[in-house]
Amino acid sequence: MLQRQLKPVRIADSDKTLSKAQQTFNRQIRQIDKLRDQLAEWETTTTTYQQKYARELLPLLSASTELQTQLVHALHRSRDEKGLGRAERSKIGELILDLAEDILSERDDAAIKAIYNVYSDVDYDSMEAAERENVKTFLEDMFDLDLGEDDFESTDEVFQRAKAQFREKQSQDEAGHLGEKSPRTQRKKTARQLQKEARAEADAQRMSQTIREIYRKLASALHPDRETDPQERERKTALMQRINLAYAKNNLLQLLELQLELEHIGETMITSLDDEKLRHYNAILKEQIRELKQELAHVHSAFCARFGVDPFTGTKPQTLLRSLDREIFSAQQDNRELEQDLQLLAQPKGAKAWLKLLHRRAREGHPFPF
Repeated sequence: MLQRQLKPVRIADSDKTLSKAQQTFNRQIRQIDKLRDQLAEWETTTTTYQQKYARELLPLLSASTELQTQLVHALHRSRDEKGLGRAERSKIGELILDLAEDILSERDDAAIKAIYNVYSDVDYDSMEAAERENVKTFLEDMFDLDLGEDDFESTDEVFQRAKAQFREKQSQDEAGHLGEKSPRTQRKKTARQLQKEARAEADAQRMSQTIREIYRKLASALHPDRETDPQERERKTALMQRINLAYAKNNLLQLLELQLELEHIGETMITSLDDEKLRHYNAILKEQIRELKQELAHVHSAFCARFGVDPFTGTKPQTLLRSLDREIFSAQQDNRELEQDLQLLAQPKGAKAWLKLLHRRAREGHPFPF
């Protein structure tokens, strides 16, 4: 859970014009606040979304698969219905194949597989095996891999094996490339490059020292072992946990916020920092912004992968729950239609009437719910 503090870290600008370093400090603080708000919003929305998804949508999707399974059996029983023409029987066969393939992609069902084989020119298991072999051959040719002669149980297993082997191959190539670089073949660094590296190393040391100084001041003032009052010791223990976490993550902003919260520094102290000190602060904050952006991108991609959401649709937390509501409503409508279809197919000459209903729905722009 993201910690948000009551006292914002800012450089006051009421009495003077801020320097460039001070302006950068304030701008980066605002950017970090915004990114943290976005992460907090994702965290809250994801929890709500997950609960509603599991409580409302998943049961509907499970019911839909069951209704489609019943529909395949009903259509299979109707193939000998009197009054059906050759074109109508052919259409029913095509629909059975489509429905059965969708069901078998979700779960293994021997009865559905047997019905599929009645209407297909190719045995389902043979078709799947051929598809896996095609995928395997394509991946081996494309990425110069050798996935072996094992019998894969699914196409996904082929992709997983290829991914693992590709990563291993990359690691070996990188190791070999590094091994080829001997000191003799490396170019001698220029004086300018050496100066730049030395400056970067010095900056990194100063940034680390800056964070360490703040941490030591807080730890010295708050160490719970020095507290005799049990309640105060408990409070300080909780605060030290937050301080240790912020220090471990090199999180300058959270350490500054904790200082403000505990009134070990005030806005006057922050405003009086010289530009040299601010330059180190700004470098640390810039790194924190980069890490927060990476975390935000990871949260977004993980959410999309988990719930099957298109990551390129500009997904935002504000729109996710509305999209889920629409998906739930659509699933409810589809299931009602499937129930009506089953009732119709159960009647005499139901298959012929059902095909007419499908035709009417298509004219109205209402697709069949599978």
